[in-house]
Amino acid sequence: MAYKGILIPIGGNEDKGVERKDGYSLDFVKDGILSRVVKESGGIHAKICLITTASQIPVEVGENYQKAFTRLGCTNLNILDIRETADAEKAENLKLISEADCVMFSGGDQSRIVDIIGNSQMHSILKHRFQNEKIVIAGTSAGAMAMSSEMIAGGSSSEALLKGSVKMREGMKFIPGLIIDSHFIQRGRFGRLAEAVAKHPHLLGVGLAEDTGLIIKNCNHFKVIGSGMVIVFDPDTLTHNNVEILSEGMPMTMSNLTVHVLANSDQYTIDEKQLEVLPMDAEFEF
Repeated sequence: MAYKGILIPIGGNEDKGVERKDGYSLDFVKDGILSRVVKESGGIHAKICLITTASQIPVEVGENYQKAFTRLGCTNLNILDIRETADAEKAENLKLISEADCVMFSGGDQSRIVDIIGNSQMHSILKHRFQNEKIVIAGTSAGAMAMSSEMIAGGSSSEALLKGSVKMREGMKFIPGLIIDSHFIQRGRFGRLAEAVAKHPHLLGVGLAEDTGLIIKNCNHFKVIGSGMVIVFDPDTLTHNNVEILSEGMPMTMSNLTVHVLANSDQYTIDEKQLEVLPMDAEFEF
């Protein structure tokens, strides 16, 4: 199936402003991931909708993104404070989603996105537009994790690789071939994603570091953006996976799990599982 839309999952904690060091300013936001989201959406005059459903502090989160997108020169940002399914059915919100060039989901709890917006009229519009129109759907942290069909709903990093420690559920179904995890390096989520792909060995696991994301086109090809790393788990070559025979709480065994460590501008084709690494003498594209 061909998809005309673009997905931009982000690992969380993307730069949103100015950091001051030793008397000078580092203006990350103008060269960072949010700038790339704006570019892919059509530029500073693009219609952008930010959905703060995942967050327990939606007003504060909305204000932070309002400042960040304003710094980038954006002139048409709408913040949708959707706290219950009825909000996802309101005509004024559906109109904004139907006309948006970009819809971005904030971080928080990915299950809130699925519980509140999943299977609503808003969800149906987003899925239809993503398949048939050049819309950008971006998401950071929980907003990134919710994009997949099989979604990590929870699980402690310290208990990962004990069967049952990772909780899975249905996501928003924008991309069928990946399981996405966020804050991957900073929160030590290697074992969590490994168990997820052990449960679903037909899917690729993608762990996104903070301030790092992907530009995914046609649900099949992605390019790494941002300042950190992306870890890809390919379970296709597994020669041993005992998840089916174990009791809950037992340690798991996996052998010959293929792992790729990618950085800025590296590329990957999902269906063909082909990796294209940026040449050593090439310039990064943030």
